[in-house]
Amino acid sequence: MPSSCKDIRAALAQCLGNSDCVMVHRNKPADCLRSPLVETLPTRCQQLKKGYGECKRGMVDMRKRFRGNYPVALSVENEGGGGSRQLYGGGSALSDPPSGAKVEGEDRK
Repeated sequence: MPSSCKDIRAALAQCLGNSDCVMVHRNKPADCLRSPLVETLPTRCQQLKKGYGECKRGMVDMRKRFRGNYPVALSVENEGGGGSRQLYGGGSALSDPPSGAKVEGEDRK
């Protein structure tokens, strides 16, 4: 579970390293993450900072204690949405029932 935030942390570090706050103005990355310099960061860096904070918060959230955080690469937002969730038996929640399954309201003789 401690490694569940490593991908977003690496992306945030790369974004900070390429930002004007570090490259042009020669501020430390830690200083760029604090106010008032955080407002000068690109939108992508600000979103990664927020996502990293939520990931770290999710590590201590008791509701996610057993399942852990979702990996960043598998999140629905990054994949363009539209992915179907799996049920316990491995079947998709949105697919049609199997051909031999009985549908409610249908009588077979």
